[in-house]
Amino acid sequence: MENSNNRRRVVITGMGAVSPVGNTVEETWESVKSGKCGISKITLFDPSRLSVKIAGEVKNFDIERYGLEKKVLRQKARFTQLCLGASAQAVSDSGYSAEKLGGERCGVAVGCCLGGLDVMAEAFAKVDDPNAGPDRMPPLTTPMMITNEAAANVCIQFGIKGFGWALNTACASGSDALGLALDMIRSGRVDMCLAGGTESAITEFSIASFIKLHALATKFNDCPEKASRPFDKDRDGFVMAEGSAMFMIEELEHAKKRGAKIYAELAGFGTSNDAYHITAPLKDGSGAAQAVKAALEDAGIRGEEVQYYNAHGTSTHANDSGETAMLKLVFGDHAKKLKISSTKSMTGHLVGAAGAIEALFCVKAINDSFIPPTINLENPDTEGGCDLDYTPNKGVGAEVRAAVSASLGFGGHNGCVVIKKFEE
Repeated sequence: MENSNNRRRVVITGMGAVSPVGNTVEETWESVKSGKCGISKITLFDPSRLSVKIAGEVKNFDIERYGLEKKVLRQKARFTQLCLGASAQAVSDSGYSAEKLGGERCGVAVGCCLGGLDVMAEAFAKVDDPNAGPDRMPPLTTPMMITNEAAANVCIQFGIKGFGWALNTACASGSDALGLALDMIRSGRVDMCLAGGTESAITEFSIASFIKLHALATKFNDCPEKASRPFDKDRDGFVMAEGSAMFMIEELEHAKKRGAKIYAELAGFGTSNDAYHITAPLKDGSGAAQAVKAALEDAGIRGEEVQYYNAHGTSTHANDSGETAMLKLVFGDHAKKLKISSTKSMTGHLVGAAGAIEALFCVKAINDSFIPPTINLENPDTEGGCDLDYTPNKGVGAEVRAAVSASLGFGGHNGCVVIKKFEE
């Protein structure tokens, strides 16, 4: 590995978020700090035929709030719309406009897993309707539903002519997009990158498919805010959610030259694959441990230098126990001193955008010296090995100089980012 002292340093200079708990970064962070849950009854479709009737929906999304016109949303799937909202925030927050950004050596990397399932549902309904049929399918069905369209539309909206890549590594997609941006900036191919993740797959088909996998929480339809309960003995699955988080990621000297504010340093990235099972993680956490160890090495820090770990923490039995085992493998005795939390207890699982929004929470934890809670942790599953400090139910103030966020996806995909407090 190249000596980190000789590499281009990479920093975060802009952020944007659209989530179940807020439609800006500050709204989202303030909700998470206070333990507010964004999970509620499904309104995006009629869930009456399903055993799961709850999700983490984005509420009252208004693209004009971010300085974009409503016509921007025409002929775009919801996952793309949410990404444009988060991207507009990140661009504005970084001090750029579309006119200025188009002249920079800039790329786009967007993680997305499920794509335009809402568009697919509409198209299939037309095909199956005897009064409509295939000829009545919306003509732009294909470009609206494929996962690259979020990245493509971000490039179009902001005039970005560098690479425009979509990544799909299941639930690790958002983390891997940040890792790609880091590597592309370090390599000198670009000076900056608009990167993150997006997802909106709250449809009858999607929810039904995860029900068949026995992956979703089914016991809490009458109290949605209690459904996502990572590391709790009474957990019974994750809660599907939607949203987007995007970052302006920039080479340090480039950022300093233009006088940009710097939120934090994107210091390291690691990735691995369990090479084990299409849905289940390795029980001992060894596959994910490889990614986290690689990220720490890439960042040039030791495990004991990390104060906060934002857990993948899905609220499934397999993930929470395996992830805890992974933390013990990576951090050893320091695992007991780590402050850990699963913000999915409040946001639900944003799937391809999960790693991005959880990286954002790491940045805010560093900036505010605050550890957000894991809500609904009423009966820790110590028998299942979940015996670390998950910051139960109430956030706490604590200095955070280095934070780690790992995302563990179907297919054994593991991605991990290390974010550090910025120091000259």
